Amino acid sequence: MTWLVTGGAGYIGAHVVAALQEAGMGAVVLDDLSSGFANRLPAGVPCVVGSVLDGHLVEAVLRDHRVDGVIHLAAKKQVAESVGDPLFYYRQNVEGLRVLLDAACTADVKRFVFSSSAAVYGSPPTEYITEETRCHPVNPYGETKLAGEWLVRAVAHATGTGYVNLRYFNVAGAGTPELADRQATNLIPMVFQQLALGRRPAVFGADYPTPDGTCVRDFIHVSDLAAAHVAAARRLTAHTTRLTLNVGRGHGVSVREIITQIGEVTGHPVEPTILERRTGDPARVVASVDSILRELDWNAQFGVREMISSAWTGWQLRHRKDPAPAGPAVRASHATR
Repeated sequence: MTWLVTGGAGYIGAHVVAALQEAGMGAVVLDDLSSGFANRLPAGVPCVVGSVLDGHLVEAVLRDHRVDGVIHLAAKKQVAESVGDPLFYYRQNVEGLRVLLDAACTADVKRFVFSSSAAVYGSPPTEYITEETRCHPVNPYGETKLAGEWLVRAVAHATGTGYVNLRYFNVAGAGTPELADRQATNLIPMVFQQLALGRRPAVFGADYPTPDGTCVRDFIHVSDLAAAHVAAARRLTAHTTRLTLNVGRGHGVSVREIITQIGEVTGHPVEPTILERRTGDPARVVASVDSILRELDWNAQFGVREMISSAWTGWQLRHRKDPAPAGPAVRASHATR
């Protein structure tokens, strides 16, 4: 079996490719390298540089590499950017998916794993989010992911394709230091960056109805997420299945708790600056993970401390110096995937 991994040179994608290789599955990567790095990939994995918007290129890759299934991770994912330029996000995330599915249909590739997001839910008023929780995305990024799920489902029913839509919660950590997240757009690497700059990270709101007043999120180790993709690929190899599944730990951790643990792991206690709430930030976003355990026999193996420790090792490898003590506040974020 050979799987095309779009966005496979990115942070999550490179972990998925490594997990496929470890599981004895073949992989070929298509990545425009706008945020990915080809040197993340294992030796012997072909990397075709290009965009999923290039239908002729996608068809050629599927044909030339005799691809049996697609794992689609290539997408834009910054919430604020999506609000500022929704047309760009719909083109990259929805039109890119349409072109990819069109090419897969032409090549008669009928196994598809789609990278979705907990952003499809928006701000649900529930303690644990199940796959049946009403979807009401609150930004264009989340909208594009929900539209992508609809498109995958519609094409599957029209063509007999099997699919698994994976709704990621907050992804963190690193499988190896070399594969650590190189962009400071998620909470943990963002706090590392502020420490390195001698600044205090900001927390948006400390008056939520949560145990410590800060937002509660479900963090998932990137290696566990990669294993979920392998489990989905195996399921599709064995059966034509159609599933939409949460990928999280089923445990909530507050933003303040994460920042405290970062201080413990790094040896640099962190005192954040508390700012006003941001519009649209839900108090609690935590997955129910019963379905993925039942359907794919998958559950998370790593905890939050392991996510922070592995991310910190990767950060040190890249920067090779300790962060300076905390100083003045800057506007950091606890954005979700």
